[in-house]
Amino acid sequence: MNERTPVPSARRTVVEGAAVVTVDAPDPNTSGTGTEYTEGHVVIENGRISAVGPGAAPEQPGPVRRIDGSGCLVTPGLVNTHHHLYQWATRGYAVDATLFGWLTELYPVWAGIDEELTGSATAAGLGWTALSGCTTVADHHYVFPDTGGDVLGGVVAGADRIGVRLHAVRGSMDRGQSAGGLPPDSAVEDTESALRGTEEAIRRFHDPSFDSRLRVAVGPCSPFSVSGELMRSAAELARRHGVRLHTHLAETSDELRQCEREFGCDPVEYADRLGWLGEDVWLAHGVHLSERNVARLGETGTGVAHCPSSNGRLGAGVAPVRPLLDARAPVGLGVDGVASNESGRLGDELRQALLLGRAHYGPDALSVRDALWTGTRGGARCLGREGELGSLEPGKLADVAIWDLDGLGHAGIEDPVAALALGPLPRLRTLLCGGETVVADSRLVRESERELTDELRRACSRIAAKGVG
Repeated sequence: MNERTPVPSARRTVVEGAAVVTVDAPDPNTSGTGTEYTEGHVVIENGRISAVGPGAAPEQPGPVRRIDGSGCLVTPGLVNTHHHLYQWATRGYAVDATLFGWLTELYPVWAGIDEELTGSATAAGLGWTALSGCTTVADHHYVFPDTGGDVLGGVVAGADRIGVRLHAVRGSMDRGQSAGGLPPDSAVEDTESALRGTEEAIRRFHDPSFDSRLRVAVGPCSPFSVSGELMRSAAELARRHGVRLHTHLAETSDELRQCEREFGCDPVEYADRLGWLGEDVWLAHGVHLSERNVARLGETGTGVAHCPSSNGRLGAGVAPVRPLLDARAPVGLGVDGVASNESGRLGDELRQALLLGRAHYGPDALSVRDALWTGTRGGARCLGREGELGSLEPGKLADVAIWDLDGLGHAGIEDPVAALALGPLPRLRTLLCGGETVVADSRLVRESERELTDELRRACSRIAAKGVG
């Protein structure tokens, strides 16, 4: 199917006959993912979960859409806490570079993006990550070229085509090469323009309602591409409007050294000085954190978007996820931009987080249920939506992934969570967002994957033809 409108559904949807993992535990340290049913049911009414329990669902009044979950695992839809969707048009560049070298090569290319390209890249990226079980994506867009037009509007329009939830992080950079930064001056804004653009994005797009499909956060890019003035003012602006804050922090050892050299402190201490720690903040990466940093993030409730594949691709290191969880800091998973994670599937990050965490910190660093918790409830907590998303509980939004484990790749793995987190990424029998079908039988519902592929290929050719990079 390739309809541009949601699949019509009965007033109620019943999923039954499947293993159900609710992830209703608020803290993975003491209770794993919480309540699980070897064979259970989920009932959905008017876009929300109305019942979850063992065995078959109770008799339902009125018309009912039934989904047979035999051989499947039902989980909350995955939550992607950090992405750069425009980068779908620039995969495969600087494949052997570290972060700073990679950015130096890519920034001149990204200076050529525009509204049309961001729309195409966003639709392709969100379609692909939906096929990996993802129903909510935080997209950090911080490149606003002089001649790019309404690039953030392009992101929003692209997201609407797929039907998942978007947290549009309106990023900014005001520190170009002439001011000692990495990006070319044509790709950055002056401080006042960045703040005006951010406030305008909140007015245009932010929907604070419970079932919102579109929220806006404030996201200056990083300490090495943003002035201290912009960081401070952006935090004040976000809190004035009641929206969340996001930035890259402590990603590489190069950043650590630069921060010590320029500011006489480490990145977390610098963020703290600028008012950038708190329960309304989540940080991308958090790789190079001291024990003192971890404790400070925990005591302030500052979240971390863990991006294991991207960090591995760029050789940045491994975030201390176990210590962060032990410190009660919110931790979610992120794909990051696919120019540094060409796979682009959030479902893959469950396995990557698990394996990298154990390789670096030992076999007890993360369990399969820890991995699932970070990819669902932990991500919802980072985005400030734990009351709405991230678990299968009555009253929450019906963002539901139904994974097909009835095949060669998973046969014989008795624990369905282990099959999901350690085995190959399963095909999706169904993905629901607010009870509406986004993926059916491993196919996108609103858009044709073939058409998205052709559109993306044209966008890649167009930016390559600009002759930059």
